[in-house]
Parts: sequence; C-alpha cells; structure tokens
Amino acid sequence: MPGVNAVPDISPMPRHQHLIVTVYGLYARAHDGAFAVSDLIQLLSDLGVESAGVRSSVSRLKKRGVLVSLRKDGSAAYRLAPGLEDVFRAGDERIFSPHRARKGDDWILTSFSVPESQRHLRHKLRSILTRIGCGQVSPGLWIAPGNLADEVSQQLERAALMEYVDLFKAAHLTEDHIRSKVGQWWDLPSLDALYADFIDRHEPVLQRWSELPPSEPESPEYLKQAFADYVPMVTQWRRLPYMDPGLPEEYLPGDWSGLAAEALFAKLHSLLGPIARRYARSVVED
Repeated sequence: MPGVNAVPDISPMPRHQHLIVTVYGLYARAHDGAFAVSDLIQLLSDLGVESAGVRSSVSRLKKRGVLVSLRKDGSAAYRLAPGLEDVFRAGDERIFSPHRARKGDDWILTSFSVPESQRHLRHKLRSILTRIGCGQVSPGLWIAPGNLADEVSQQLERAALMEYVDLFKAAHLTEDHIRSKVGQWWDLPSLDALYADFIDRHEPVLQRWSELPPSEPESPEYLKQAFADYVPMVTQWRRLPYMDPGLPEEYLPGDWSGLAAEALFAKLHSLLGPIARRYARSVVED
C-alpha cells in the first residue's frame, strides 16, 4: 500500500531471544545488569525454554552485541552490553507509560535526502523511523505525533544520520481529511490485528488470576506461575507501543482494539508485575 508505514511481520509467540531480552530488561538492571548462566537457565526453564535453547539464543545475542560475557561470583555470567542502559530506560517509558497524543497537538515531520551512492543509509534511516512508529507521507517525508520529537532526534543522532535530515514541527491545516490521511500513513488494520491477538491470548490470563481467592497463599508455585504468565505477556506487548505512535483517539477506527489492549496490559502489569519480580529475585538471590 503506497505511503503506508507497514507493520513488521512478527510472530505472536515470543522467540527465545525475545524472552531473554525481556528478562534482562525487567530484572537484570537490579543486579548490575548481569545474570549467572545458571540463573538465566533457571528463569528461562520456567518459561518453557530448554537449556540448549537458552545457550544458543545467548550466543546469538552476544554476536549481535546485546550481551557480553563475564565472571560473576566465580561463575560464568552475561550482562547487558555497555551503552544499552539508555536504550532500556527509554523503552521503559514507551512500554509502561505510553502517551497518546490529543487532537490538535503538533506533528513532527522528518524530511530526508540521501545521495544515491549511500543508499544503505537511506534504508537504515527508514528502518529507524519505522521502528519508532513514524508514518510515511512520501518516500522522503515521514510523520509522527509531536511528542515523539525527542525520540526521533535522539535515535537519528545516535545513528549519525542527522546530516541527512531536517525536522519540523507542524500543524495539519486540512483537519477534515486527517483521519483518512492517518489511514494512509499507517497500516492500522494490521496493527489492530496484532492488538486483537494480544487480547485473545492474555484476556484469559487476567480472568484466571481474577478468579483466585483473596487468601491464595504466595507459594513458590504461585510466584512461578505469575512469572510464567507475565514475561511472555510483556514480550508480546513491548513491540506494540513502538508500532503504534500513540495517535489521537479521534483519528482511530471506532472499533480500534488498541485501547482495550492498553487497558488489559495495564491491569496485568499491575497484578502480575510485582509477584513476578519477587519470583525472579528469589531465583537470582537464592
């Protein structure tokens, strides 16, 4: 579809590498960013991943520069690579405290021109803008709600691409057409389908936990089950806020699944997050 910011084709079931990144993002930073290999294998086994799968995925993440090896208390360990702390901190806000723009807010426009001899940079630039959640107005002009201006600027500066880019704050002057234009700039049906899949998978989880009696003891199995439900839920969710830039509700379809998915995520995060953290801490500190 011309002009549409296509939603990446992602598997609804988290891959092992994605689960590992989630575990590090949620829990490793409280432990100097590092996990002993044995602790990581234990945590991932509670998510249904065999030790061979953990070691293979860790090896791939190491090659990608996400993890680095070290010794921790005399044991083999892996930690987040230096420089990723800022990335994870920014991710915390985008994932756990999403901001939805309001009708009438400014937009940020990203205009770029890359010489033909450096086409690889053009692809890199488009990939970054897509990952942030920008929509494509035309091949060299991309748009996003204005509250993403700092993130767009920071990402492009980190990638050393600002010399090819001009950034503008803008207001849309043809308000009557903005809703149809939003449908051209973003692939809303595909994104809605991902939100609907999230609801289908995790609404039964909320129902199951909501039906537990208030006096349910926090046994090791209780804590482990919260961890096993929470981490895959966050793993599936954490990419969605980056595909959805937080468009104003007035510009979204009337039956938009994203709003219900946001509410579901917030409830599960509030309910299971603290319990899952206690379980992870019990494994790492035991």
